[in-house]
Amino acid sequence: MFVRRHFTGMTSCAILIPAAGASRRMGDRDKLLEPVFGEPILRRVVKRAQATGALVIVTVPDLDHPRMAALKGLDVTTLPVPDAATGMATSFRAALAELPKSIQSLLIALPDMPDITGEDMALMLNAFTAFPDQPILRAATEGGRPGHPVLLPNWCFKALSKLEGDTGAKSILKAQANRVALLPLGDERAIRDLDTPEDWAAWRKANPDA
Repeated sequence: MFVRRHFTGMTSCAILIPAAGASRRMGDRDKLLEPVFGEPILRRVVKRAQATGALVIVTVPDLDHPRMAALKGLDVTTLPVPDAATGMATSFRAALAELPKSIQSLLIALPDMPDITGEDMALMLNAFTAFPDQPILRAATEGGRPGHPVLLPNWCFKALSKLEGDTGAKSILKAQANRVALLPLGDERAIRDLDTPEDWAAWRKANPDA
C-alpha cells in the first residue's frame, strides 16, 4: 500500500526523495528529523522539491514511522519500503513502480542535504530539457566535484530497477560516464550531506541561525 495525493504542475519529470534509511550513523537520533530553521530537515527538503511543480515521491520505512509526521499536509506520494535495510536500491524500485508512463526523468534528491534549494532542483529539471541527447545530469561544486542531486533520464530506468544494495546510482554513473553532464551549483552544497552528529555540529556552527 502507499499514500497517493493529487499532483499538479510538471508532468514529465519526478523527484524521488529516498527517506527510508535507518540513519544508523546518528546513534539514537534520526538525522531526517533534525530541525532546520524550525522544521525537520526531511520536511524542508520535500517542500523545496514541491516548489518545482514536479511530482514528488518520498520513500519511508513504513506508514507508521515518525517521519510520516514530518510529511503531514504535504502534497506528495509516500511509499513504504519495509526492506530498506537492504539499501537505497529498494527505494528506487518502489518509486519506479509508481511512476506514470509520461515521466521522462527522475531527479534523486537526498533528504540529508540542507543547503540544496528548490531553485537548484528546478535548475536541473529545466536544464535537462535543453539537452537534445538526454544526458544524465549531476550537480557539482563550483570547482567541478560531482555530487547530488542526480537526474536520470528514462533510458536509465531499466538499469535503475536492477540495482542492488546501498551504493545509489554509482554503477549507472560509472557505466554511462560519457553521458554524464555536470551542473555546478556554486559553493560546496552539492557534496554537503549530514550523516553523523559531527556533521550536524559542524553545519550548525556554520549556520548558527538555523
